[in-house]
Amino acid sequence: MATRESRRRSSGATKRHSKEHNVSFADWKFSPAESNGVSEPIASLETGMEKTRLNGNGSISPQSNRRTSAELRSLMVRRQSTPMMAPFMVSAPGKVIVYGEHAVVHGEAAIAAAISLRSYLLVTFRSKFQRTVTLQFPDISLSHVWNIEELPWSTFSHPTKKKSYYDLVTTLDPDLVEALKPHISVVSAKASPETRKVHQAAASAFLYLFLCLGSQGSPACVYTLRSTIPIGAGLGSSASISVCLSSALLLQCHSLAGPHPDQPRVEAETQIERINRWAFVGEMCIHGNPSGVDNTVATGGKAVVFKRENYDKPPTVTPLRNFPELPLLLVNTHQSRSTAVEVAKVGALRKSHPVVADMLLKSIGKITESAHTLINSPDSEEDDPESLQRLGELIRMNHGLLVSLGVSHPRLERIRELVDHAGIGWTKLTGAGGGGCAITILKPETSAAQVKELEEKLDAEGFEKFQTTLGGDGVGVLSPAILSNGSDEIGGEEIDQEKFLRAVGNDGVERLVGVGVQEKRDAWRFWRPSAA
Repeated sequence: MATRESRRRSSGATKRHSKEHNVSFADWKFSPAESNGVSEPIASLETGMEKTRLNGNGSISPQSNRRTSAELRSLMVRRQSTPMMAPFMVSAPGKVIVYGEHAVVHGEAAIAAAISLRSYLLVTFRSKFQRTVTLQFPDISLSHVWNIEELPWSTFSHPTKKKSYYDLVTTLDPDLVEALKPHISVVSAKASPETRKVHQAAASAFLYLFLCLGSQGSPACVYTLRSTIPIGAGLGSSASISVCLSSALLLQCHSLAGPHPDQPRVEAETQIERINRWAFVGEMCIHGNPSGVDNTVATGGKAVVFKRENYDKPPTVTPLRNFPELPLLLVNTHQSRSTAVEVAKVGALRKSHPVVADMLLKSIGKITESAHTLINSPDSEEDDPESLQRLGELIRMNHGLLVSLGVSHPRLERIRELVDHAGIGWTKLTGAGGGGCAITILKPETSAAQVKELEEKLDAEGFEKFQTTLGGDGVGVLSPAILSNGSDEIGGEEIDQEKFLRAVGNDGVERLVGVGVQEKRDAWRFWRPSAA
């Protein structure tokens, strides 16, 4: 922690303290040492550079040592990039359904787990004289700027509408949604209908949360999103983004404690629940009536057991904190599919063959229960080959039952065939099926050469594959946004907006800011409640 605190001081970042009362952005107070504003233009600094130097707080004082024009310009650019506060970053994972898809629609339990493919949100602060807020999501070509003063604060701050950070919001307020429409309709107005729909859904989630958790005095910021999660593949990409937005805005209004390694379990769980509640609001903006599973996994990480026996009541979502971290091969078929169509197939099968179809669905439910019992068993250990073998066998049986329900696809079966031929793991479809993705839990004795050979075959047949980890961390924070990265910069490499936008593809993003899989990056901090 001492290293992290020294980095905070070197970057001029403000210490954040949790407050158990509602604090808006307008309540922030900045001491001179926390302000990076510089009143003199670069030209005048260069003219008098023999007599001046830049203090740590951005002011100018006499200095006998001379700086070159390039040095002064470099310092000024760095100061202008963070005029109020150092940038910070949050990250949240995607998810896969490991056991129980389709059966969960009919009242059985399912297990969903986090994967190490993640979304990353960088928050950079603009000059206090600028009154705009920007949302950038270059992976889907979204960029929009709003004037903070022109947003419908009067509606959102009305005593009958104003929400506190600790509130439980289960429905969107129609009046608030209506007030946002003029500010959403201008987003990507000239794009294709399909693109516009995606962009405006993301903008809606952002603005709804921004106006609920912020105030008219909110500082000008740029929120830049990058994601390594395939979009529209049933991997929880929108929930991951909603968790990033929720956690960032709650951090900015000082409504979260930690994260830190010695944080008490109950306190960590409180922060996770707070983030999750507002992430669910973001999911409602995007999907209308989400289940709550995806955002719960993206917030808390590891895995959850999900069950919904009565659609008139909320589902039960139970964290599975001792779910093991397992190496996972995720393969995207790039075969388009419709969740509604696949769910309807099973519904039709229940009508034509009610006894048999219900038996299949109940069997899938029993598989989920067996996996849950095995994972919670005191005799089960993460690196125990026998436990992994049993979990793998349940994966294989679950897939076979889904095939019997008619929700697989030839492309999914081809992936399973290639993996079975290689003999390196257990494979099943994940999500609705009919296309989408397949997951393979790799056997512990699998060699890198075997994986490489399989990946070459998958590449040759047009599949997209990701080597990832199952059951990892949930939402994380990098504050300030500084990583060592082998950089020559004092105190580490500051992750600014330009570097973040310049990172090419998933590999570029992971190299620059990734939380790390095999080798964790210590600068990232996570809320980690202990296992039950």
